Amino acid sequence: MAGQVIIIMGSKSDLSFAQEIGKELAGFGLEAEFRIASAHKSAAHLLKMLADYEMTDCPRVYITIAGRSNALSGMVDANVSAPVIACPPYSDRFAGADLFSSLRMPGGVAALTVLEPGAAALAAAKILALSDPGLRERIVKFQQAQIERILTDDQELATS
Repeated sequence: MAGQVIIIMGSKSDLSFAQEIGKELAGFGLEAEFRIASAHKSAAHLLKMLADYEMTDCPRVYITIAGRSNALSGMVDANVSAPVIACPPYSDRFAGADLFSSLRMPGGVAALTVLEPGAAALAAAKILALSDPGLRERIVKFQQAQIERILTDDQELATS
């Protein structure tokens, strides 16, 4: 069993960004479950949601999407035993400095920050592949396709 990838957005305005991650996950044969909860505005809802997920005996990875003052990623990580990947959408506001709230987590909180949707999906897939040989094989094929594309591009450039 490949496990679950739960993508929690701070608001519905993050849906298109979350769907980019979901599309990349689908390339590895993984489905994303999309949820909305705010650490600031709906903390009780978030904690109940996390408690429900934590009661299941399924490998899982959480991907959190929140900008500005990203309390969502830290709050999720502090309340679950599974890995949490923070993938904050880039904002030109404040010259992108709002990313710092995803990078600076308090002690005892270990949300990993990955900025690109495709990289967040790949990281989640690699984590779940630790217990799923089939998924591991799909990742190796993906990596091999990356290598082949580079070699082909290099060969085309060298012969032009």
